Order: sequence, then structure tokens, then C-alpha cells
Amino acid sequence: MIMQEALFYGPYKNALKCTLCPHLCLISEGNLGACAVRKNIDGKLYSLVYGKTITHAVDPIEKKPLFHFYPGSKIFSYATAGCNFKCAFCQNWEISQISKGKEGEIIGKNITPSKIVDLAIKSKCSSIAMTYNEPSIQFEYALDVCKEAKKKNLKTVFVSNGYICKEPIDMLSGYLDAINIDLKSFNDEFYKKICGARLEPVLDAIKHYHSKNIWIEITTLVIPGENDSNDELRRIAEFIASIDKNMPWHISRFHPDYKMTKNKITPIETLTSAYDIGKRAGLHHVYVGNVPGNRRENTYCNLCGKLLIKRANYQVTENNIFDNKCRFCGEKIAGFF
Repeated sequence: MIMQEALFYGPYKNALKCTLCPHLCLISEGNLGACAVRKNIDGKLYSLVYGKTITHAVDPIEKKPLFHFYPGSKIFSYATAGCNFKCAFCQNWEISQISKGKEGEIIGKNITPSKIVDLAIKSKCSSIAMTYNEPSIQFEYALDVCKEAKKKNLKTVFVSNGYICKEPIDMLSGYLDAINIDLKSFNDEFYKKICGARLEPVLDAIKHYHSKNIWIEITTLVIPGENDSNDELRRIAEFIASIDKNMPWHISRFHPDYKMTKNKITPIETLTSAYDIGKRAGLHHVYVGNVPGNRRENTYCNLCGKLLIKRANYQVTENNIFDNKCRFCGEKIAGFF
């Protein structure tokens, strides 16, 4: 087993206190934190997933989803096992929850950070995503991948639940280029009941990532009967707008999975209503996801309203942004194009 001493921990009474994420786990000798991949061994905290890649693939960057960060490009995606959430609707639960309640070595193929970068270059990708599960739990590995990527002029991306403390974000600054953060709800009870976490630290992390000039896009999976009220969607939209009206908001359609297989698919009408709520809140770029062919997956100029980027099945089929400006009226479009 490859083990790397963890960053962000210290002694606390007869245990170690992990300060990577807001769980602030107190981990006694021989035990694991909530993510089940950080272990107290002989008074030191170790990451059990350093260099342990459980899966990797080449994706369109739109699949992350990132719509304002080099649209149309390919991104090399990889994941390790584990997560610091336990979302009942997780679509990647076979990756994210595999480390919990499991004894012995965590599965994964040994791939060094430099090898990840080599694979990305070989695959003709211009960026690397730590995705499919929560990337912050592999922090030491992810940070080293970001550092190696910078040497080869590759961009780096997190697809994250945003449950991370401020100090690790500070350390990522200058190495991480973009992040898509799931803002799963604006209700603390939802986070406690369904995700095993809290809302406020996610809001704090979004603000802190933004202060570090890391490009942010937000995703909300809209689940019928759980987080789909107009009031809650309005509060999400207004929160995003209060930070930056140029921050894209992806409203994603729920499909039953994992422990929520009896829940219904999100009606199109709910997603359309959420889109309108986002626009009324002043957001310049709102998107509807998981609905193939919906025109609301396209990018429109926030000034003249003309079609800028047309998308179909995660592919860009038309692009009218030149030099980060609308081809038709010259309005500057936020993002990287």
C-alpha cells in the first residue's frame, strides 16, 4: 500500500484532528476519518489513496459540467475511492462509498502524478479533472497532480461538493484553475439528512474559492420533493448572484439512483421554472442539464441575447465567441474561451 502523510492535521487530546474538511474528524489510533481514506497510524495521519487511481477516462469538458472554461476541449478525468459525503442520490456511489465499512487495502491502480499528466498529454487533453468522487479527500495526490500539470501547461479542475476548509483552498491557489461545486440545497436539514454534512461550510468555500480567482461554476441537482421549491431555488440563485452574476449556474435533472430509486425524475417544468428564477435573480448564465436537446444548455449573450455557443450531447456545434467577446455586439463574456 502506498501511503502519504496527510496535510492539515494535528494532535487533539488522545487523537488526531483532521482539518482538511469541515467535519474536523477526531481520529483515534488505527481509525479512519469520515471519508474512510485518512487513517491514524502510530500517531500520524496518512492518506490511503495517494497515487491510487480507481478510474480514468477522457471526457468533453462540458460533461463536468464546465461551459465557460475552454468549451469544446477534452479533459482527462480521474478519481480515487471515497468521499466525505454520503449522498443518498449519488450516481457514482460505487466509487465514492466503496471505502466505507471496508477493511484492508483500498483498491486502485498505482499511477504517479507525473504519469497522470503524461496520460492526459497522450490523450490530447488540455486539462485534467479530479472528478467522479470528492477530489479534496485525495488532497495530497491532487495537489501534486496540479503541480505536475502546471509544468506542462495543462489546466486543472476539481468537480467538488465544496466541503473543504479555507487553508487547503489557500494551498490550491495558483495550482487549481477551475472548479464546479455542487450546491445541493439551501437547506441545512437537507445537507444533514441526505448528505451527512452542513450547508454553511459549502457557502463559505464558494466565497473563498472566488476570492482566490479560481473559476467557479455551480451545479444544483433538482430533486422532486427535496430541494425543488421556488423559494429554495430563488435563495440559491440569489446567493450565487451576490458573489458574482457571471458565475454560471447549472440546474440538473435528477434521475433515481443509489438509495433514492423510488424518487421521481425532475419534471421539465420545474427545471424551466428554476431557469427563470436564476435569470430573475440577475444571473447572466443559467443552464439546464441532463435534458438532451434543451435550448437552455446553450450559451447566450447576456447583453444582446444572441446564440453564442450551441451544444448537443456535450459537444459544441457552434461557437460565436471570439477573443472572449460576443461576435454580434462585442460584449465581454466571462470565462475562458
